[in-house]
Amino acid sequence: MSMQPEKTLTTKTKIRFQDCDPFNHLNNAKYIDYFINAREDQIEKHYGLDIFELAKTDKTGWVVASNQIAYISPAFTMETVCIQSKLIQFSDKALVVEMTMWNEEQTKLKALLWVKFIHVDLKTQTANKHSDEFMNLFASVVEPAETLIFEERFKQVIAKR
Repeated sequence: MSMQPEKTLTTKTKIRFQDCDPFNHLNNAKYIDYFINAREDQIEKHYGLDIFELAKTDKTGWVVASNQIAYISPAFTMETVCIQSKLIQFSDKALVVEMTMWNEEQTKLKALLWVKFIHVDLKTQTANKHSDEFMNLFASVVEPAETLIFEERFKQVIAKR
């Protein structure tokens, strides 16, 4: 019997001094770094997907096409935060991943991010179709959002807490 892979992946991490502004808040641009680093670790741990190895061996990967982010409450220097991510939409050439940053107890939302990734052939620098293996993985882990309008989703996530 095969186990269903986790859909919402969770990582805890500490906000570092060098990533903060003079007010001891995580710098706005650094939120994306924390989100992307967490997602890379999560998909390798939970799905066995090492995107850097894949780039070397298959010469394929994903590039960021767009980001939508809402900053809700600050993350502070040396605070432990909980970062969650999940695939909310996919197609033969693209992925949309939703990521949230919470306080350690997951009671206070700090930020919401949607990232659209395009699958590319690194040799030709063009969009590339996902393999059947990837499409099967995505189908097994996708957790569609209740809406694909970011502002509406932002309100839904805040209302749930």
